[in-house]
Amino acid sequence: MFKTVLFPIDMSSEAQHAAPMVAELVKTHGSRLVLLSVVETSPPEKPQPAAQSSPEAVAKLLGQAKALFAAQAIEAEVIEREGQPAFVICDVADELNADLIMMGCRGVGLIEEVQDDSVTTRVINLSPCPVLIIP
Repeated sequence: MFKTVLFPIDMSSEAQHAAPMVAELVKTHGSRLVLLSVVETSPPEKPQPAAQSSPEAVAKLLGQAKALFAAQAIEAEVIEREGQPAFVICDVADELNADLIMMGCRGVGLIEEVQDDSVTTRVINLSPCPVLIIP
């Protein structure tokens, strides 16, 4: 059912919380797992935290995530890209012909302005495939 699962990761606790559910689904369906992390580019007026804007930090994060899944006998491919996270996630899902995107949700609240600006909301609205949000 889910031949290819895309799991976008960042340094958030939400991504870490989602990992066990991703592992369970991938094992259950015998899916191909692709880990994606985005080196964020942003306009000068909205600088990003150094951690997610550093290619070295993102490469280290992907290595740690790959090792975490390998410890559970799950082979994962890794992709590192640069850009605006929501757009990159959807572009990669399209390129891979992904069957599912699984991602954690930061739970920004009910303020409409904030929700419209969240990566999760953008991915849901732009995705070429189903999106499973793990709260």
